Amino acid sequence: MAAMGALMLLGSLARAQGVPVGVPLGGVRPKATPVSTGEPWSIIALPQSSLVYARDGSLIGEIGRQWRTSVALRSLPKHVYQAFVAVEDHRFYQHDGVDMVGVAGAIKGKMLGQSRGGASTITQQLVGNLHPDQIDRRDKSALRKLREQRAAREMEKHYNKEQILEAYLNCIAFGHGWYGIESAARHYFGKPASRLTLAEAASLAALPKGPAIYDPARNPDKNRARRNLILDLMVDQKLIATSDAVAAKATPVQTDPGAGVAAPSGYFVDVVKGQAEAAGIPVSAGGYKVYTTLEPALQRAAVSALVDGTAAVEARPGYTNATFDKHPKGSTDYLQGMAIAIDPTSGDVKALVGGRNYQESQFNRAVNGMRQPGSSFKPIVYARAISDSISPNTIVPDTNLHVMFDRQEYSPKNSDGLFLGNITLREAITKSRNPVAVQLWLTSGPDSVIALARRLGISTPIAPYPSSAIGASEVQPLNFVAAYTAFANLGTPVEPRFVYRVEDAAGKTVWGQSVRMLPPAMDASATFVVRDMMRDVVERGTATIIRKYLPLAVPVAGKTGTTDDNADVWFVGLTPEIVGGVWLGMDKRKPIAERGVAGGTLAAPIWAQMIARGGYARPSTAWAGIPAGVVSAELDRTTGALATPSTPAERRYLEYFLSGTEPGALRVDARRIFALGPLVF
Repeated sequence: MAAMGALMLLGSLARAQGVPVGVPLGGVRPKATPVSTGEPWSIIALPQSSLVYARDGSLIGEIGRQWRTSVALRSLPKHVYQAFVAVEDHRFYQHDGVDMVGVAGAIKGKMLGQSRGGASTITQQLVGNLHPDQIDRRDKSALRKLREQRAAREMEKHYNKEQILEAYLNCIAFGHGWYGIESAARHYFGKPASRLTLAEAASLAALPKGPAIYDPARNPDKNRARRNLILDLMVDQKLIATSDAVAAKATPVQTDPGAGVAAPSGYFVDVVKGQAEAAGIPVSAGGYKVYTTLEPALQRAAVSALVDGTAAVEARPGYTNATFDKHPKGSTDYLQGMAIAIDPTSGDVKALVGGRNYQESQFNRAVNGMRQPGSSFKPIVYARAISDSISPNTIVPDTNLHVMFDRQEYSPKNSDGLFLGNITLREAITKSRNPVAVQLWLTSGPDSVIALARRLGISTPIAPYPSSAIGASEVQPLNFVAAYTAFANLGTPVEPRFVYRVEDAAGKTVWGQSVRMLPPAMDASATFVVRDMMRDVVERGTATIIRKYLPLAVPVAGKTGTTDDNADVWFVGLTPEIVGGVWLGMDKRKPIAERGVAGGTLAAPIWAQMIARGGYARPSTAWAGIPAGVVSAELDRTTGALATPSTPAERRYLEYFLSGTEPGALRVDARRIFALGPLVF
């Protein structure tokens, strides 16, 4: 009687003020929203997300303010919605939107000092969730309850129970920005809601009471306890058999370790979102399906290799920078990195990792970063020189060089502090000798090298300074790595591609990216020669660590890069199937460490592990044949001259030349090109 009296008092107060349903009556006022959600009893269309798929059709992410894909109630097994009814509103099919028995019990409990629930029905919860601008469920006042009850009763007059329950299951927040039963099933258990088991359904039904508290991934024990309680309720309400509940209780709470996506791809999905919206496709509004170029196995390999590799650097003796495990909360001032893998035949970006941890920092270093490439820029300089008929056996001095530019003297040093004297171009790139690269830059002409970089797809400014020869000008990592596709394609670069097609809700293709090969940047013969020189970087030079992870049967060419201040390390390399790049450094430019910093020791192992773990350590593939216009000869590696019968076997190697520059036809005279020794400008 006391409870009924309290209800009558509240009803009288509302009627006395003459306030219609949906208008605030005091307490906590709903937060104003720019657009009304309509009548508080109406079931409205909910925000949907756009689904992003990998090249194999597996899900890799969603785009939208709320990750939600609404499903029909009839597509769900009965035990899914029965679990929610059992715990949230077991008289759902009997009441008119307000459970008077439950309300009376709740009021009586409060009057007696007993802790009881708020007796909100599924319909009432739905009203508040759909219309927060009018029914703010954070408002604990009795007057808010009255508004909610009125709206719930009105909703029941306009919709049947199936419609209400369907809207409710599609509306609920399940934590992590996942809304609705389909999104929850997909991301917690890696399956559609139509395939949820009884145990999984009960686990999800535990979440409306407190998504963070009963999160099955983070708090499996708490979720199991509430899940089992729900199973008992389902037995008590004769919704399931006791034997079914016993079997379900014996099932461990086991969520999908990948949170329902085939590979962690936050940075990649962000790029896809930006490109689609730049093309006028409002994927953030939801309802689209985006089919991308990402290869899950390679993406997982890129993520794990970068995470493991950066942690290994931080674990080195004497490492003094902040580490990921001990960095200040909210700071990203620890070792960062990025990794990219591209199919050179199509430009398809098969893997892209823009940082060490997407949850900590969404800044995409692969796309939005600008970093110095160090010596990984040198192949472009060498390509220009080879194209100018300077052959790879040309002897050039690796010596102390003094270059005057813009009234300033520039003296490039080598990372080992040594000068090796006269060496061939092949040895110079293999051992990454800086003075040689600077001399080639000056001989070919800065404008000529910069023009080649532009043809390769590098759009960032390259300063016409001698230091640019060894990578002092910053580049965007994605475009820089894509430039190396020209070495795989014998001179023709290809633009990176992320999206095959985007479909709207009706399944119509509304946008897509086609393969876009850029105009040939280099002659095929010159490209072949430079690629073979880069092969020596891996076999005998600064990137020999690659062979610790990839067998000799897998052809690899590439170039390491390390900046003078130890702030950036790179390896960009290629196999016949893939072109990839890895960069490490700090967001706020500073040395990674005082010593032991080199692209060959820090970045190259990560690159090799990405390739190996991603399934590209396949010896069955090989480079295409030698192109027309290339001739070969057996040389002496030490002198760069033709091998003679007395040349030791260990010094013999096969060198390639542009036709007309081979020994005996048109031998390049180093004394003519570098008549005065190191060039001085």
